[in-house]
Amino acid sequence: MDDRARVAELLGRPPRGAFDVVVRDRSGDPVVVRNAPFLDDGTPMPTRYYLVGTELVRAVSRLEAAGGVRRAEEEIDRQVIAETHRRYAAERDAAIPDDRPGPRPAGGVGGTRTGVKCLHAHVAHLLAGGDDPVGRWAIARLDPTVLEHVGAGDGSATRTAPTVEDQRREST
Repeated sequence: MDDRARVAELLGRPPRGAFDVVVRDRSGDPVVVRNAPFLDDGTPMPTRYYLVGTELVRAVSRLEAAGGVRRAEEEIDRQVIAETHRRYAAERDAAIPDDRPGPRPAGGVGGTRTGVKCLHAHVAHLLAGGDDPVGRWAIARLDPTVLEHVGAGDGSATRTAPTVEDQRREST
């Protein structure tokens, strides 16, 4: 199955824009995609990195349902979060030609400018190689067995990011 078909299956709908798979699990299944800054219809797409790996999406959803967004905002300095949003937006915006007319994507991680909107987006950013303290915070609170297929550290997972074990060590 090609990436577009598999990502459509994981999302439960066809992708609405171009993307690259930037993190795969050991079996080669997509875990994180990097979205183009615009959807196919020209709509700005603020979310650069999107978590699509089924087990990891479920684990992060459980963390969010248990108050993870609020707890992350309480435990991580607001200025640190704001700087993460600025770096994320700058990376996304660098992929947009200067002469492109019309509206542009806005906001940082998950399209927000302040605070934490979505732990999934922060985890995706971290796994794709971003310096994301919210993503590190979330990874440190997930069951390590959920992460084994993504970051075994044995070279069998394909990513542009450090292993999950490296991320866990940095967060403790």
